[in-house]
Amino acid sequence: MYLTHSFMSDEKKQSSQQPLILAVEDHDDSLLLISYALESLGCRFICQADSLATVLVAKEYQPDLILLDILLPGHSGIDVVRYLKEEPLTCKIPVIAVTALASKEDRERILKAGFNDYISKPYMIEDLEAIIRRVLCGKFDFHSALELCQD
Repeated sequence: MYLTHSFMSDEKKQSSQQPLILAVEDHDDSLLLISYALESLGCRFICQADSLATVLVAKEYQPDLILLDILLPGHSGIDVVRYLKEEPLTCKIPVIAVTALASKEDRERILKAGFNDYISKPYMIEDLEAIIRRVLCGKFDFHSALELCQD
């Protein structure tokens, strides 16, 4: 099965009203950070390191949003977003580039490739939260990472 290098949040703990986010990142530490951020927001999520399976996973699970690294082994995030935008089942799923490429030219090239938004690493969890909220346009009720810290 192609999810051998993926993990999914425990859906029983999450409300079905929360967004499902697919995070694709080849560095374990970065993937773990993203999973903690998504969990703190109350999101359901699928995390994977395999860029080659991204389109298949997106077609099967129909996530509300995809967080996609650019510098991936196999196919780059640029290649993957093009495949996603060509597929009828995935073409409308918003995709955010999460990348260490931070120049103005990189940003322009990435957005031109079909990404809906962009965040450069390293990022603050609050910045990731803001982008997720903005891209999903208030369709979901999120927890705030700051609220969780105050409890």
